[in-house]
Amino acid sequence: MTRIIAGAAGGVRLDVPSAGTRPTSDRVRESLFGALDSADALYGARVLDLYAGSGALGLEAASRGAGSVDLVERAKSAAAVARRNADNVRRSIGDGAPAVRVHANPVGTWLRGASGPFDLVFLDPPYDLPAAELDENLAALRGALSPDALVIVERSARSGAPGWAAAGLEPIRDRAYGDTALWWGRPAAQPETESQSR
Repeated sequence: MTRIIAGAAGGVRLDVPSAGTRPTSDRVRESLFGALDSADALYGARVLDLYAGSGALGLEAASRGAGSVDLVERAKSAAAVARRNADNVRRSIGDGAPAVRVHANPVGTWLRGASGPFDLVFLDPPYDLPAAELDENLAALRGALSPDALVIVERSARSGAPGWAAAGLEPIRDRAYGDTALWWGRPAAQPETESQSR
């Protein structure tokens, strides 16, 4: 059973799609959101949850004070589950609940029209998603990020780090939890031009 761990909607039960998704374990979510809380990366953040499945990552952020949440999930059945979960979380939060939008689109297609800017982005693709496709999506995402955005990729620990550099991003940290690994990245610092340095 999956639940919101903490925040205004703490304890709310989340439905999980019957097939085709891999929910992030409570242990990994607890560690991830503890680190995000410590970094003061949640309150008021514009959050994007790609390959959202049940929406657990984005909705956990909503419970903990995110300003808005967009959930992108291509499978219509999973998107319907995410929509129900979002409604339950919003009802539990009550007044002041953030806007939560669910988009039933392929991630690559949705990113081509995304404007942002987003402050916090989760990518939790299926483990069998080709690395090249993940890297293409990271590159498409780059233009929709705020300057201080955090991008967190959840993959199999055996899959190796995402292609940060080609996407204009840089790694910050990574951590493995058994077979699951989280990679953190951010927009790469732009080199100063001659006129900027004067």
